[in-house]
Amino acid sequence: MEALSPTMEEGRLVEWKKQEGDIVAVGDVLAEVETDKAVMELVARAAGTLLKHIVEAGATVPVSEPVAVIGQPGEDGAATGKKSGGAAEEKSSAAAGQRAGGGVPPAPKEAQATQPTPGQNRPVSMPPAPPASTATEERPVRETGGARAGNGAKATTRVKASPLARRIAAERGVDLVSVTGSGPEGRVVARDLENAPAAASASAALPRRPAIAPVPGDKPYTDTPLSQIRKTIARRLAESIGPVPTFYLTSEVDMERVWEAREAVLAAAQRGGGGEAQVKVSFNDIIIKAVALSLRQHPACNAWWQEDHIRYWNEVHVSMAVAIEEGLITPVIRHADQKSLREISTEARDLAGRARERRLKPEEYTGGTFSVSNLGMLDIEEFTAIINPPEAGILAVGRIVEKPVAHEGTTAIRRRMRLTMSCDHRVIDGATGAQFLKTLKGMLENPLVMVW
Repeated sequence: MEALSPTMEEGRLVEWKKQEGDIVAVGDVLAEVETDKAVMELVARAAGTLLKHIVEAGATVPVSEPVAVIGQPGEDGAATGKKSGGAAEEKSSAAAGQRAGGGVPPAPKEAQATQPTPGQNRPVSMPPAPPASTATEERPVRETGGARAGNGAKATTRVKASPLARRIAAERGVDLVSVTGSGPEGRVVARDLENAPAAASASAALPRRPAIAPVPGDKPYTDTPLSQIRKTIARRLAESIGPVPTFYLTSEVDMERVWEAREAVLAAAQRGGGGEAQVKVSFNDIIIKAVALSLRQHPACNAWWQEDHIRYWNEVHVSMAVAIEEGLITPVIRHADQKSLREISTEARDLAGRARERRLKPEEYTGGTFSVSNLGMLDIEEFTAIINPPEAGILAVGRIVEKPVAHEGTTAIRRRMRLTMSCDHRVIDGATGAQFLKTLKGMLENPLVMVW
């Protein structure tokens, strides 16, 4: 079991891609593994024959423990596996027994304290792994032609396809056997399905409704083992809300001018022939830009707590919370203070889309210096967000609401929005956070300041 991410301590073997007896070459995908951040591929580091699976699909295995034996035909794979991977086999058996008995696998050991770097110590979440394959699951196969197996039957090989491609194919009713893959070694990837013909049946093109299992009358609840992602979320949030002395600052912002500015940008894009879809600046894009420029003026808020020192960043990398299944992840807009709204909008949409498809690279969701979490689109007016250590602050953004307020000596209906900043008091003092919010509010209420 390789360490497939910087903070990985153990991995759950989701699905075997090579079976016992298969010939493997260096770089072949052996299995899919769920880490603490994503579902990744475990590749062969040696060529030969896969003699034995030491652990079964679904088992959780610590880093460096054996999961399979690759050797030459005729070697005793069972003896080799027992000699080199007995501990892992016992652990996988115990994990299987816990699942069968309704128990929960033990949580991973706490990571030893290390010097944080932009690529480490980030509380990120990723979507759950796809369910492990079963012995009865139908797999698309592609005939190799010519050669025949020893029993006279024509040899077949499985269609190589990414998990995302398999899911899209299932939803659209596309037969993967008929698709030519453009990925490594002919692997079918998502882009190969853009123009792929759907199955003849109209119903096959519709997303399949998941089967609803009957509720057993003698079981009032169901225990579900923790995924690697949920374990990481639980551990990192406990590290934040417990030890971090947090205080909160809330400010209400008049969003009338930002609203008008955004409408003008969209109208200009349409008149220019680009179309709204091509340059669709969101309120969140504008807020990220304003936050980045405010952090440039208040570097005390653009900092990390490092136990024995505080790291003040000269670069501004804004993390944006993106909701996915099983939690959320924080893709990073790097050097956000130096990018235009168009660049931020394009990059934010790309990162959010690939985050939901679980295709982000580690460097794209680590190393943020300040976070923004926006629940306004979900009709939330105000909330408090939990700080992502080692960052010292996070901004919670509510929805834009029309309300009667005092304006220029009279009562008027204005668009208003609430911002709540969570601050690590070890780094940010009350007045420091308040000054940052005041600058941010001034930029949003006078958006021309951002381009001055």
